[in-house]
Amino acid sequence: MLEKLFRPSPKLIEPYEEDFYHHPGTIPGTLNEDRDAPPTRVSLIDYNQNKVIPRRVQIPEDCAIYLDTESVSWVDVQGLGNTNILQRIGKVFELHPLVLEDVVNVPERPKIEDYEDQLVIISRMVMPTEAADGFHSEQVSFVLGKNYLLTVQEEPTLDCFDPVRLRIRNNKGIIRKQGADYLAYALLDAIIDGFFPVLEDYGERIEDLEEEVIVNPTRKTLQKIYRIRRELLQLRRAIWPQRSAINALIRDSNELIGEEVRIYLRDCYDHAVQVMDMVETYRELASGLMDVYLSAVSNRMNEIMKLLTVFSWIFLPLTFIAGLYGMNFEYMPGLKTPWGFWLCVAAMVAIAVGLLVFFRRSGWLESTPTLKDVRGERKF
Repeated sequence: MLEKLFRPSPKLIEPYEEDFYHHPGTIPGTLNEDRDAPPTRVSLIDYNQNKVIPRRVQIPEDCAIYLDTESVSWVDVQGLGNTNILQRIGKVFELHPLVLEDVVNVPERPKIEDYEDQLVIISRMVMPTEAADGFHSEQVSFVLGKNYLLTVQEEPTLDCFDPVRLRIRNNKGIIRKQGADYLAYALLDAIIDGFFPVLEDYGERIEDLEEEVIVNPTRKTLQKIYRIRRELLQLRRAIWPQRSAINALIRDSNELIGEEVRIYLRDCYDHAVQVMDMVETYRELASGLMDVYLSAVSNRMNEIMKLLTVFSWIFLPLTFIAGLYGMNFEYMPGLKTPWGFWLCVAAMVAIAVGLLVFFRRSGWLESTPTLKDVRGERKF
């Protein structure tokens, strides 16, 4: 019941929220066809230092003529809804059945697999969404060859590769002077850098949530805490193995990765470590928000009890006097005098004022400073 209450929307964090597993006894290399997956479309960018040829591929077999050229060929497959096209892509690139299974059957854990003349990289890309919270997450697979790079994405409409495409088209930087390994680095670097805008949003959300926890904690606040903790856990599961995979690319001596590209991958690894540190920091802050929430609710209850106690102490002697003179005795002091009523009222007012002055000097009437008050004092 609690998991259903705080479960994020499946549109925001789809891959890790699905109940995916390999069915027992399934033949290795079996492709699971998802009817809800978007249709598959294939695009190709073939470039060298002098020219670039972008084209939309209608027949997967048309890519074969570009694989043996000296230029770099980037084949981008978007969408996993057409198993037939994906199988034909696998034949064109001579992919091992297990490679095609890892690429198509998402989600897979980010990893590196070496298949002699091919290097397979499974990664996870996250991007901020237009919604107030949450993020878009999908698997991106790389198959690196000597002069080509095959990328397979889950979604055809949203990725973080547009800056890389513009650099290729406009011949910015050194990307068109390098090989397919540098292209793989550039795309991996774009994926890692895509974590920073998402984490920036979480930093602002946690800051707003801290103020809400202190000033006005409600049940919705508790739901937000559980939600943000769950989403940060998904981010950690995305970046942790990805960092290890990049480290493996740097450490292992694979012929498909040049020494110059390994230097660039070190910078990419540093960014991954920085993302990991930020995720761990935000997870600790989010975990601490639960203690802050409980303390805030307890303090709020203490303030209410203190206020009720003050009113009780004020009205207790007044109730005693009113009850004493409400007894049905004939001979009581002040009953027969014309000023007896006003004397009783004056005594009751004096007692109430005296108790208020006493409580004020004792500090009982002072409220606990809020987060806004503390921030206001720091500004001066």
